[in-house]
Amino acid sequence: MEKFKQQYGPWALITGSGNGLGAEFARQLAAKGLHLLLVDRDADGLQRVAQELQQHFSVDVRTVAVDLSAPDFLTAIIAAADGIEIGLVVNNAGISQLGLFDSKSIADHLAVVDVNVRAPLMLTHHFLPAMKQRGRGGLLFVSSLSALQGTSYVANYAATKAWNLIFAEGLWDELRGSGVDVLGYLVGSTRTPGFEQSRPRLERAPLVQVMEMPDTVRGALAALGRGPSAVAGRNNTLASAILSRLLPRRWAVRLVSGSTRAMYGA
Repeated sequence: MEKFKQQYGPWALITGSGNGLGAEFARQLAAKGLHLLLVDRDADGLQRVAQELQQHFSVDVRTVAVDLSAPDFLTAIIAAADGIEIGLVVNNAGISQLGLFDSKSIADHLAVVDVNVRAPLMLTHHFLPAMKQRGRGGLLFVSSLSALQGTSYVANYAATKAWNLIFAEGLWDELRGSGVDVLGYLVGSTRTPGFEQSRPRLERAPLVQVMEMPDTVRGALAALGRGPSAVAGRNNTLASAILSRLLPRRWAVRLVSGSTRAMYGA
């Protein structure tokens, strides 16, 4: 734990940390002794998570209630990070618009791009130089198994998660020897509040395996520093190998899209 803290401390910035995976990242990083800068548009959720962490862990917690799709979101985060050393950035925040592509407005689609792509790009560009200068640090990009192929009903979301994966892998190679670790982490279906609120009909997609949040986050933190990318869980690792290496691309697209259609389609 001390080695982890020395490499990625003293502060971690986590986007989308008002609930779900972001809040779980906060719990597990607090348990490792890192102070936390929590970012989310849900001010009430941030406050609940901050209070929970301060009750159970001896760490400092700062919160920033800001919408990552706002043009000037970075200004508020820079102000909140004044005077502290960010050693780890967890680009966890992500939004998706479930449904046929042309059933959503262009504003909805652009918000997905802003939060899933523009925000991690800007955060990385701002915080990376100081990490390189110190010779240590970490950047974690939460991607998705949907990044491995096009997927019906989440076409835009899947494309943004592919960007996160490829961006992370490219940075990993650029930063080899710098002391800064980078990881693109492919998450499968996970029992988050958002996943449950989407009301997936899992009985219609028997191949979909749902992971629990603690296991997903634990796997991400264990994989950080070990390679450019990793997949959450053994079942997802096997599925990703089959989809990306063994099946023709059109079959992979149809198989994954079929599961999504079964869970969310008419």
